[in-house]
Amino acid sequence: MSDCCSVGEQCRLPPLSLLRLQSWLSPAFPSGSYSYSHGLEWAVEAGHIHDRKSLVDWLEADLCYGSGRNEAIFFSEAWRCATEDDCATLSEIAQLAAAYRGTSEFALESSQQAGAYLATLRHVWPDRILDRLSEIVREREFQPALAVVFGVRSAREGVPASLALPAFLQSYIANLVTAGVRLIPLGQTDGQLAIAARSTILDRPRSWSISHPWRMKHNIRGCFAHDSSC
Repeated sequence: MSDCCSVGEQCRLPPLSLLRLQSWLSPAFPSGSYSYSHGLEWAVEAGHIHDRKSLVDWLEADLCYGSGRNEAIFFSEAWRCATEDDCATLSEIAQLAAAYRGTSEFALESSQQAGAYLATLRHVWPDRILDRLSEIVREREFQPALAVVFGVRSAREGVPASLALPAFLQSYIANLVTAGVRLIPLGQTDGQLAIAARSTILDRPRSWSISHPWRMKHNIRGCFAHDSSC
């Protein structure tokens, strides 16, 4: 399985796999993502986000330097581990992802969503690597990260990273924009313009893949520092 595919290869992906990808990223999926704003509520209250432009700038910073970039890196590494059936490295990635949360609020947000996500996937779309991930989480007593769970299941479904990762990040942005529309507030059209403005950043999956362990930790550390200062 390749981590990159041409347009033709994407078209050969079974329709059922595409439908499952849509289901997993749907707002209807019971992960509780609607309950969280990922710090956006505080940013609005502090006056840092007050219109569409400031929301778009905040989203760009998050994707390029903050949690969004962290999630992309963890997704890429988890996808690769699942593809290579490398549960030992997957365990390390999962633990690192659980540790790299800038605040206790981010940790709660991530763990609750990921826990619900993992439980639902194992019940509705069972998979042995997800079962192993669940065992690792239980045995080592840490909380799963959503990007890791989704990266593993996407790989096991045979969805290329070049398709699954941008889709995952698009869902991540859409959830934050929905919160922004409610909190700033913005009109629905402004919300869609904000999503469209940041979609171009998502079309570069190779930039998120960092295979060397030391290099991965070094890059995530920089993102973690950005989150902590926000």
